[in-house]
Formats: sequence, C-alpha cells, structure tokens
Amino acid sequence: MSIMEILPVLGLPGAISDQAFAGDLVEMFINAGTVVKLVLMLLIFFSVISWTIIFTKWRFFSRAKQETLYFLDIFWENNDLAALFKETDDLKYSPVAQLFRSGYTELLRINKLRGSSPSAYETGLNGVSDTIERGLKKAQVQQGARLEKALSFLATTGNVAPFIGLFGTVWGIMESFRDIGMKGSASLAVVAPGISEALIATAVGLAAAIPAVIAFNIFNSRAWAMRSEMDTFAADFLSRAMRYFMKKNIQD
Repeated sequence: MSIMEILPVLGLPGAISDQAFAGDLVEMFINAGTVVKLVLMLLIFFSVISWTIIFTKWRFFSRAKQETLYFLDIFWENNDLAALFKETDDLKYSPVAQLFRSGYTELLRINKLRGSSPSAYETGLNGVSDTIERGLKKAQVQQGARLEKALSFLATTGNVAPFIGLFGTVWGIMESFRDIGMKGSASLAVVAPGISEALIATAVGLAAAIPAVIAFNIFNSRAWAMRSEMDTFAADFLSRAMRYFMKKNIQD
C-alpha cells in the first residue's frame, strides 16, 4: 500500500496523488529563479552521467568476475599455454585473462628472439624472468586503469553534488527574502513557496550524490579485489612461464 492510499485512511485529503506531487515539483522548477534552475540542470546532468556509469560498470564487473572464474578454472586444468591463449580470445572483460595474454605474448617474443639470436639470452634465466615480469607489471597497470575508469566521476559527484545543491538552496532563500522585503510581508503564504523551491536544489543534490557514493565504494572494492587477483596470478604465471621456457630450452 502506497502512502497516497494511506492518506484517506488517516482522514487526510484524498485529492493528493503521486501525479499531483510530480506536478508540484515541475511547477516549483518552473517558478524557481534562473540560478536555481541552472543548479538543478547541472545536478540532473551529474545524476544522469552517474547512473550511466553505474549501469555500465555494474555490467563490466559482473562479466569480469564470471570470465575470471572461468579462466582460472581452465588455467589450472590445462598445461598447454598455446591452447589457453586461444581460449582467452573471447574473454575481453577479465583482467586476469588479459594479463595472461600479455604475459604469453611476451614469452613468445622472447622465444622468437632467442631463436633468431641465441646469444641474446646467454646470461641465463634471470634476464628472461625480469623481461616477463616487466611485461606483466605493464599489463597490470593498464588493466588497473581499466578497472578504475570513470570511478573518479562518481567520487566527484558524491563530493560536489551536495554543495552545489546547497548553493542553489542558499541562493533561492536569498531571493525569497528579497521578495519578502519588496512585498513588505513575511506571512507563510509569501515565504513558503520560495523556500520550498530553493530546498529542491539540496534534495536533488543529495539524490545525485548518495547513489554515486554507494556505487563508488562498491566498484572500488571490486577493483581492489581484482587487482589482488592479478597480483596472485602474475606470480603463478611467471612460475609456469619459466618452466615452459626451460622445457623449450631443453628440447631445443
């Protein structure tokens, strides 16, 4: 049961409805001053962009988690790195799968250089290990930036939107007091409409900020968890890559 259905039971006027309330909001926006309107439009812009980012990142992190779980399963079950590389063709969202692709590509490059110039790796396995590790770290930085992409906008919205809304409210109240002075009346009928229009700015600011802050904390936590998975996987892959390289070295 909605609040509008409860009002008649409480003996309150039944003429109030959701549609009337929405109409009142639109009317207050229309009657608001120029500065308050600009503030409200800016806050609506922040809110629309924030919700777009929220839906996009929610889809991204959900797909990334599913693909990562799938990749880790096949990684530990399959010792053929070439076959694993083919399996990751469609795993575009998983940062761990992309880390593997970068590391394996670096390993192939080393093997190719070793085949064309054996003297390039006569210093031993340490140089090979360092080269692969640098490639993995570079890939980790790139994937970390991908995970955190657009999160700064959510943080900015959460920090700034309430103050923008407060500015609109303060400005609207200043205009209301100016109208009181011009009309020479301080009755509730004169004061209430202007103040209610001004307070909308604060409400819209909070409505834009609260979801942005919640989403930022959730996505930042997921990004941190995936960065930890990449750190663990990088060490595991480096160990397997060195075994693969030594096996190829013995066979050759």
